[in-house]
Amino acid sequence: MNGKTQTRRDFIKNSAIIGAGLVFYKPTDILANDKGIIMNKNLKVKGYAAFDESGVIKPWEFERRPVGDNDVLIEIKYASICHSDIHQEKGDWGKQQYPQVPGHEIVGIVTKVGKNVTKFKVGDRAGVGCMVDGCTECENEEQYQPDTLFTYGYPDKRDPTGITQGGYSTHIVVRDHFVVHIPENISFQEAAPLLCAGITTYSPLMKAKFKKGDKVGVAGIGGLGHMAVKLAASMGAEVYAFTTSADKKDDILGFGAKEVIVVDSSEKLAPYAKTLDYMISTIPAQFDVAAYAATVKPYGFFTQVGMPKGFELTLSNIGFAANRVNFNASLIGGMKETQEVVDYCAKNKIYPQIEIIDAEEITQAWQNVIDKKARYRYVIDSATI
Repeated sequence: MNGKTQTRRDFIKNSAIIGAGLVFYKPTDILANDKGIIMNKNLKVKGYAAFDESGVIKPWEFERRPVGDNDVLIEIKYASICHSDIHQEKGDWGKQQYPQVPGHEIVGIVTKVGKNVTKFKVGDRAGVGCMVDGCTECENEEQYQPDTLFTYGYPDKRDPTGITQGGYSTHIVVRDHFVVHIPENISFQEAAPLLCAGITTYSPLMKAKFKKGDKVGVAGIGGLGHMAVKLAASMGAEVYAFTTSADKKDDILGFGAKEVIVVDSSEKLAPYAKTLDYMISTIPAQFDVAAYAATVKPYGFFTQVGMPKGFELTLSNIGFAANRVNFNASLIGGMKETQEVVDYCAKNKIYPQIEIIDAEEITQAWQNVIDKKARYRYVIDSATI
């Protein structure tokens, strides 16, 4: 693991955690009860936000809604950077309301719970991914429901800013159903990327139901792609990794790939035509989808999880007609699967490769992601916000 070592804050006892969680609150804002401490006014917090489409992230003090009866308040310890943060805040997916705090790979400590909450208690290690509220009865399909509130930038009348605000901040209020437990045997900073990069690749890999020894391709080896390689290899697949970055080759082999193919021209794909049992693509930009899909055996499956500008990919109809590969796409994963991937990675010691940064380094880290310099997930130490 690169970067700073785990801070001593991760070992603070519950009593100290509660005290730390109240730093930004006035005594008149607090009402105590037997479930912890419930806020009856908006919560004043600190964060880093986008104020326009420039990609520059700046400090911002703002308010969150009070903790409701079914909510959990989390003091954020770490939040990692996803390429989706950059796409959304730069307007690649449509006009945004600013200021907007990005971040949907969030871990921390529960400091307050609503009176109806039974799954969590004060002091629990908790994680939040791409959703913060919505349907609580559609198990493992929450991400596809029309009432889902995604973690940042989505209209929310309860929020003082009018939209959900994400994890580049000190605290977050979340419906308890959309919070997962973080096991003790994984560090906060290594757990954070699992809340998006982990679940976004784990979910389609599980649905692919490949067998041990099957040939699985992974296209695009960044934050999501390197987790796809690690997860598929841990499940017994022979992993073929396709990247445009030659300097990543040794890293990727270390992640468990059997072979690394540097795609500096489309001709590099030809030798692998019709050889793979399955392929997952994490490429977040326009590319020749049919050419990559042609590496899969006829009637096999190709899953796209990378989200390009405008959410649209150009597909060659004749290309897919010729290769006879089934194209599908996948959107993160449900809450049951999210808890599964966190537990699976903790149990099997499947950790993302990360670099810890201070909050003031976010803007540069974003540029590094765009320039393909990230290795492989930047994780923000929330103590620096």
